[in-house]
Amino acid sequence: MTNEKRNTEVVHSFKCPSCKDGIIDIIKSIYDLPDGDKMLIIKFECNTCNFNKNDIIPLTTNLEPGIMTLQILDEDDLKSKIYRSPTGKLEIPELELIVEPGPRADFYYTNVQGILFRFESAVSIYRNNLEENDQEKSEIDELLVDLNQAIEGKFDFTLKITDLQGGSYIIPQDKSKYTFEKIVKKDLE
Repeated sequence: MTNEKRNTEVVHSFKCPSCKDGIIDIIKSIYDLPDGDKMLIIKFECNTCNFNKNDIIPLTTNLEPGIMTLQILDEDDLKSKIYRSPTGKLEIPELELIVEPGPRADFYYTNVQGILFRFESAVSIYRNNLEENDQEKSEIDELLVDLNQAIEGKFDFTLKITDLQGGSYIIPQDKSKYTFEKIVKKDLE
């Protein structure tokens, strides 16, 4: 976010629950991004134990429940902007990768390539924790090859976000590759 413009900044402080010695500063900033979006950045940082956490909350968002689908067919599509709220289920069916919603789920504000890097990191960590002779390793290695191809724009796939509460959105590089299917409240009952 090198070109962002800081509009406001508010700082609050309290004793660190992690180390009990330091002070955590909570810094809330609103940024105007070059593409017109506004983001609320909330940063928690302890001055003693280096505890820190950041939350990014878009202030321009889609509030309609729905299913967003984006076809990724070339390298340009990897630049499409993705915001996944904690209530959104994100999946790439071709790679059998899913991020489920939940109360401890993180906000994602990134692009498609950033999502792929997150998956690559999680899959690699999982692989590294398997026993050396685990048969699942070969399947995971194949998945990692496909993920690397996808990161380079050489593997066609679909990115799908299902958000029953609304709040998630996709801003595609190519609108012809994007669909939004609204979910009506009666469909949720």
